[in-house]
Amino acid sequence: MTEPIKDVQAIQSELFAKFFHGLSNPTRYRIVEILLNGEKSVGELVELLGAKQSQVSNQLACLKWCGYVTSRQEGKYIYYSIADERVRMIIELARQVVADNAAHINSCTRM
Repeated sequence: MTEPIKDVQAIQSELFAKFFHGLSNPTRYRIVEILLNGEKSVGELVELLGAKQSQVSNQLACLKWCGYVTSRQEGKYIYYSIADERVRMIIELARQVVADNAAHINSCTRM
């Protein structure tokens, strides 16, 4: 007996949730914000974030896997940039929604 095919809407909901989960970590969000201003090396991101290189690399791997960032290698250095300019639009829209709802978001105890 075959298992029922998962509902298409459920699959889409999971994909969207995972996509937005990419920005749910403060370090990942800060990386995206920084990269909106231009390409940076891992070392530059480490310095700007004040974080460990391993932590930054781990977060970059997640962001790259989900399509937020892309990378290129130049010699021994890896440079990251925003993979798709629509990410800029997502961040700008999120900023607007947060600005309109900051007090409620800040006091939310359900997330």
